[in-house]
Amino acid sequence: MHIAEAAHAAGTTAKTLRFYEDIGLLPDVDRTPSGYRDYSPESIQRAAFIRRSRASGLSLEQTRGVLAIHDAGAKPCDEVREQLADQLRSIDARIAELQSLRHAVATQLAASASGPAECASEEICSYL
Repeated sequence: MHIAEAAHAAGTTAKTLRFYEDIGLLPDVDRTPSGYRDYSPESIQRAAFIRRSRASGLSLEQTRGVLAIHDAGAKPCDEVREQLADQLRSIDARIAELQSLRHAVATQLAASASGPAECASEEICSYL
């Protein structure tokens, strides 16, 4: 399958497929006699896995590790589960930080609604 078709089937772009090849996440693909890339179903499945991994927030290095486990003949599902659990904890921590920030900004904005700022000369802005 040529690169445009393979990219569509994997849910990504041709540029992304070439990038994954360049960094070794996708093995070199066969070439047609005219030099076009010819993607196998396995390459497309692998590219789709990489896309899903990245969409879940896993890094390229984490994805590389999962693929290495798979390429060694083992099932990487336990590793993926751990990485997803870590990712979820990280997301929850960021959400908590953002909620705290939102509360602080909302409090400052509410305080600023009481009228125009009357800043002392040594202040930059009394709203902050």
